[in-house]
Amino acid sequence: MSIAMKARTSRSIGRVLLYIGLSVGAVFAGFPVLWMLSSSFKSNASIFAFPPKLIDGTFSLGAYLSVLTDSVKIGYFVNSYIVAISVVIVTMVIALLAAYVFSRFEFRFKSVIRVVIIGVQAVPPITLLIPFFGIMVGLGLYNTYQGLILTYVVFTLPYAIIMMTAYLDSLPRELDEAARVDGAGSMAVLWRVLVPVSVPGMVSVGLYTFMISWNEYLFALTLTQTDNRRTVPVGIQLLMGQNNYQWNQVMAMSILGSIPVLVLFLIFQRYFIGGLAAGAVKS
Repeated sequence: MSIAMKARTSRSIGRVLLYIGLSVGAVFAGFPVLWMLSSSFKSNASIFAFPPKLIDGTFSLGAYLSVLTDSVKIGYFVNSYIVAISVVIVTMVIALLAAYVFSRFEFRFKSVIRVVIIGVQAVPPITLLIPFFGIMVGLGLYNTYQGLILTYVVFTLPYAIIMMTAYLDSLPRELDEAARVDGAGSMAVLWRVLVPVSVPGMVSVGLYTFMISWNEYLFALTLTQTDNRRTVPVGIQLLMGQNNYQWNQVMAMSILGSIPVLVLFLIFQRYFIGGLAAGAVKS
């Protein structure tokens, strides 16, 4: 067997093994989602049938109707949208301004501040739960949208600043210089020149921020008290009572809660991957 043929055989074997590994990984990751989807179309009694079946021949929209016709459960989704969208807007505005300063200007303690921002990412959020609870109660922000939004911004902002700084660093400074020659000031350079070409980076940061805000459970549970402020993750947990578990509704709400993130990712997938790649290469 020639060397070329051996090389082709080796590549073919490697490709087959890669596909097998990816297929196993896809099944491992996708099966729980498939089971969740299947359970959402069953009655609560069918879910507890033994032996368990992925498809048992029954099909019911009862769980979805129970969720979508319940004003309290719909309110959980509304609250999640309000909080997540607000966090994305606040985080992106602050991150853009901070990243522009870090990327284009020199000032004292710049390196120190960068290290602090990166270091904040290493702090486990759970260690800040009680301090945040005390702060929100003291500021009168307990059980409010503002309290949740402020809390989430604290956790999403460091990553957003790091990623946006890396992305702006990848853009040529000639863009700034050309705009300044035309008489543009610093803010005009940012909003009229850099922001339009930073869409991939902004999308990747925005999606990350939205996902964190949408899926967060611990702080949403701790910092809210009434149904008119609770978010989807807390609403799902409340379906698990002391003596009664509405598993079909839990699965239905989980599916409905996953749809916004999935739709956003499918729409902005190209920008998301491009933004992550640009930031990673520059970092």
